[in-house]
Amino acid sequence: MIGLYQPGDSLLHRLPAGWKLLVMLLAIVGIVLLGAPWQLGVAAVVVAGGFVLARIPLRVAWSQLWPMRWFLLFIAIFQVIFTGWERALMTCGTLLLTVAIAALITLTTRVTEMLDVCQRLLGPWRRFGVDPDRAGLVLALTIRCIPLMVEIVGAVSQARKARGASFSLRALVVPSVVRALRRADAIGDALTARGVDD
Repeated sequence: MIGLYQPGDSLLHRLPAGWKLLVMLLAIVGIVLLGAPWQLGVAAVVVAGGFVLARIPLRVAWSQLWPMRWFLLFIAIFQVIFTGWERALMTCGTLLLTVAIAALITLTTRVTEMLDVCQRLLGPWRRFGVDPDRAGLVLALTIRCIPLMVEIVGAVSQARKARGASFSLRALVVPSVVRALRRADAIGDALTARGVDD
């Protein structure tokens, strides 16, 4: 889950957040531009080395990538049917590595540090009406709400299984949306009570 910082004192942990975000951007662009499976393999070894360097436990690293399994399977089947296995390998490998790089950055960087970088980058735009503090708040809420949504969907799914209900998309989506809206209302009320919103 995004935003799950793993404390540590590795080189990646000590590197400033701004440099890490820049390296992440360059690495993702580089991976997208790769043209052969062997190049993707080399990139995968480098990314795996990043996890080892940061001393991220295998269980934690795996938990970042495991939720993508069905999405990657669907993409792979579609690509194999319409473009061939090599293109499927490149597409799925690129997606997996970009998520792994983003996960490595979020696991080794505190959310507050990333928000500080974003606010500094948006500072010069204040004269054009951009509010860096509000933008940082939106980014923080977005990062926090992703695991909240995962938690809500998991709770609804467990409740459905406990009732012995058969799988139904409606039985999963409707309660999840209702709970998410209630949580959003509660967050909005909390922000208003603290004078964040005007």
